[in-house]
Amino acid sequence: MTHTSTPDAARILDIATGYMASKQLFQASRIGLFSAVAAGADTAEAIAVRCGVSERIARLLADAMAAKGLLVRADARYATAPDAAAYLTGTGAAIDLAPFLTFLDEISYPHWLQIAHTVDTTEPGDLQMDDARWATFMAGVMTYNRLHAQEFGRHVDLGGATRALDFGGLSAEFALSVMAQNPQLHTTFLYAPGFEDGIVEAVESAGVADRAVVEVGDTATATPQGEYDAVFANHVIHRFSAEENARIFRTLRGAAVAGATLTVLDFFLDDDPEQRGLDALHAGEYLVIDGTIVYPEAQVRGWLDDAGWQVRDKIALPGSPRVLVATAV
Repeated sequence: MTHTSTPDAARILDIATGYMASKQLFQASRIGLFSAVAAGADTAEAIAVRCGVSERIARLLADAMAAKGLLVRADARYATAPDAAAYLTGTGAAIDLAPFLTFLDEISYPHWLQIAHTVDTTEPGDLQMDDARWATFMAGVMTYNRLHAQEFGRHVDLGGATRALDFGGLSAEFALSVMAQNPQLHTTFLYAPGFEDGIVEAVESAGVADRAVVEVGDTATATPQGEYDAVFANHVIHRFSAEENARIFRTLRGAAVAGATLTVLDFFLDDDPEQRGLDALHAGEYLVIDGTIVYPEAQVRGWLDDAGWQVRDKIALPGSPRVLVATAV
């Protein structure tokens, strides 16, 4: 008798139960579990005492995080994995992602409960924001941007540039990460009204105020003046319509010298044989949260080509968006 092989359902179940791991990660972060383990609380009993929870909860969360590889368990003792130590241990972390996890737990996750409405109407849900929720939102987004900027500085080489334009983004950290590596680089930060105070503060904190100018202008309509050899359009295009983006790239080409480099950092949908998961998931996140758009990469390349920018590279930043790197032709 011949038996037909049937695929197992493990992948489906892993996706379907993904929210369980997310919620346990959020709670482990909230109670300071990773910081506790990093400080030496390496048993469920010790974690419980340090975090102020029951031993049952400490074991449950620690085992869940060990199952996902964020903790290492051996002989009922726990240690932080390298990535958890770098990003989940509070003040000892290279970048403390706790504010971003809080944003996901308190803002993003509840908002995804409205996904059925979004699927049926192609409309975002209702954020119902007050001052406290906006503070959580911005703290989370800016923390995530710091991670993006770290990877941007690691993987994007703009050595040799001397005059940069940081145009209409959400964070100065991207340009600052490049300025830290290139002491010859002077940057004009042209941001929408309401961002200027935060940009000035970031520039001063980075110690590069003598190499920076902060200007204010509406991103969709501003016409920057200058002859820049590096231009940053990072976290810009998902916030604007196709027509506005096409205009933005034409405007930026007009402000750039021939041979200048443009970086376009964002999430993209693409035509590759295997869609990058992080980008596809954020297409849903952006839509359900506030109706903004993750565009197909081919469409973005079309805008760039029409505006006089030739894409020469695409860089996938670990845990972060991708970057299209283009040259002014």
